[in-house]
Amino acid sequence: MVEENEKNLSFEESLNELEEIVTRLETGEVPLDDAIDEFKKAMELVKECDEKLNGAKEAIAEIVKDDKEVVEFEINE
Repeated sequence: MVEENEKNLSFEESLNELEEIVTRLETGEVPLDDAIDEFKKAMELVKECDEKLNGAKEAIAEIVKDDKEVVEFEINE
């Protein structure tokens, strides 16, 4: 489970932490139990990043044109 201070990380900080975990795991020198813990932590960080990205998508779902007209913004996935 993600600790409370990890939930307060910015998107960029979470992404950097994920990159550090991947780098450690890619070395192959992490003991199995530690690797499992690192993987669990990484998955929680992925979930947090996904939630932040979805929040950002919702925040920009409406665009205000120069003439102050509000237009729905569609995201093509």
